[in-house]
Amino acid sequence: MIECQRHLFDIPEEVSYFNCGYMSPLLKASTEAGQKALLRKSNPWELTPKDFFTDSDRFRELAAELINSAPQDIAIIPSASYGLAIAAANIPLTRGDEILVLEDQFPSNIYCWQRAAKESGATIITVARPEDRNWTQAVQKHITPRTAVAALPHNHWADGGLINLIQVRQQLDQSDAKLVLDVTQSLGAMPLDVQKVRPDFMAVAAYKWLLGPYSVGFMYAAPDFQNGIPLEENWLNRAGSEDFAGLVNYQEDYQPGAVRYDMGERANFAQLPIMIAALEQLLDWGTDNIQATLRARNQALANELIDIDLTSVPTEYRAGHFLGLEKEGGFPADILSRLADEKIFLSQRGDSLRITPHLFNSDQDFDRLISSLKQHLK
Repeated sequence: MIECQRHLFDIPEEVSYFNCGYMSPLLKASTEAGQKALLRKSNPWELTPKDFFTDSDRFRELAAELINSAPQDIAIIPSASYGLAIAAANIPLTRGDEILVLEDQFPSNIYCWQRAAKESGATIITVARPEDRNWTQAVQKHITPRTAVAALPHNHWADGGLINLIQVRQQLDQSDAKLVLDVTQSLGAMPLDVQKVRPDFMAVAAYKWLLGPYSVGFMYAAPDFQNGIPLEENWLNRAGSEDFAGLVNYQEDYQPGAVRYDMGERANFAQLPIMIAALEQLLDWGTDNIQATLRARNQALANELIDIDLTSVPTEYRAGHFLGLEKEGGFPADILSRLADEKIFLSQRGDSLRITPHLFNSDQDFDRLISSLKQHLK
């Protein structure tokens, strides 16, 4: 269990923010790093060719450490949808193939597959939300010899419903099917080891559980897919780009590994220092410890709310950093605005009142939330 880390964030004492699944606040260290980085552009004569590589290399190293991969397996991308589009463009599909997705899955991991299916003649198979909340078993029941791709999250974005990716991967192996993940709602708060899960592609946006800025993320590409076609052709992802004087000696070869998939202007002098500070802090805390802490806090919260008939996905089928509260008959239409008036912030996704805390939440925050929900929902 990690003690409350609110002192590392700039959150007013009267604000109770339970909405990391929407957008995380920045660490003070990240804000400071970003301010310094932004000011560098005021003096561009101090930026050297080496600076186009230093921060991106460090970002790649930290991202690789987080997921237990090699740095060259990491591509720097602006969004999860960018990485997922790369996956969809590089996994061959033919007529009769099936692509598995979840019911009410986040759109970024749907639209690219709809296009791929339309172009190839493949079929989208949607796994319905299971009544027993066991997404793992539900997905496994839909894997057949026709399954070509399972495009999945680690947990559902609405209520935290969890998928055992290792079990799913093992079954996909029987059909030589590919696994493509959007882990935007899990990575940073929940451990993921790509050596065990073995995704073919995995994309993540950084502005939620990675505590990063908007418009930055990274993609993991398995070694078998590191010779694919990038979405864009830019000078930085080509071989020899370190030699600025020789850039007009156009190169056919790319930089090694997943670097070929990097977005244009990946050096991103203002944003990458923010990301580096965030990843360093997450690694210092440890995602195992973050998950254990948030799981305990959310379970204690769920237990406190049973007496006003609020239920949630059972613990064994739910990611610990999520708590999707449900109420028979639904919630008042203005429940979020009522809570916001009291400076308590959370989200509603589908039928769930989604509570996604982080280490910045104090005992006082949880007490205020419990008191307010009991007042408004009794």
